Amino acid sequence: MGFQETVFAQLMKQIDHNVFKRCVGEYQGDYRTRSFSCQDQFLCMAFAQLARKKSLRDTIFSLRQMGHKLYHMGIKGSVSLSALSDANTGRNWRIWQDFAQTLIPKARALYADEPISVDEDLKASVYALDSTTIDLCMSVFPWADFRTTKAGIKLHTQIDIRGKIPVFIHISEAKMSDVLALDLLILEALAVYLMDRGYLDFARLYRIEQAKAFFVTRSKDNTRFYRQYSRRVDRTTGLICDQIGILVLKKAGRLTQLSCAA
Repeated sequence: MGFQETVFAQLMKQIDHNVFKRCVGEYQGDYRTRSFSCQDQFLCMAFAQLARKKSLRDTIFSLRQMGHKLYHMGIKGSVSLSALSDANTGRNWRIWQDFAQTLIPKARALYADEPISVDEDLKASVYALDSTTIDLCMSVFPWADFRTTKAGIKLHTQIDIRGKIPVFIHISEAKMSDVLALDLLILEALAVYLMDRGYLDFARLYRIEQAKAFFVTRSKDNTRFYRQYSRRVDRTTGLICDQIGILVLKKAGRLTQLSCAA
């Protein structure tokens, strides 16, 4: 009887395993490892992601139902809850960070020609920047200082709208202000950056202007803006107004021209 390759194994063929091995070797991920390698760990977590498993226990239960198929999925080690948990806890996280950095350009290339719904002729890169706070248990994560009663971290993410692919991720303490993430970005000329009002800092936004890029953000209630004139807009598109005006920078004691649309 001929062997039929599993769908999971076919998907994992898209991964350059030589690159993965180099990442593992860089941080000695398999040092003194006998029965559950970084390769096994990666495949188990990839399965959990693709199968939408919500816990390690659920992941291990489903994998064990595969029986002899595990070998043909590429998992050579002994699969157990303790082995996967220990691997996730003890192995260097930089292995996965470096490997992810090699996958992002390949994923973006697949969606390079995908049109953006708002403008099919827009060829420039369009990025959305936002953050989310993740609450953690203080007794388990005492290092994640947040509030007196709970711990937490903040995940700052820049997503390429084409394909919805994260191209920048920064994990910080939960107290870090969103606007500080702008200092960490490597800006791309002609790209468009979409941000909420939490990123409204004109000195930092001017850095985007200097990089020959563009930004779209929301105004705060206390922003002092004086309209000079208005442009015609097609309200059937959902746009209410398009105005050119003067922005008063109180601290700098000067005026700056600003385009405002709503």
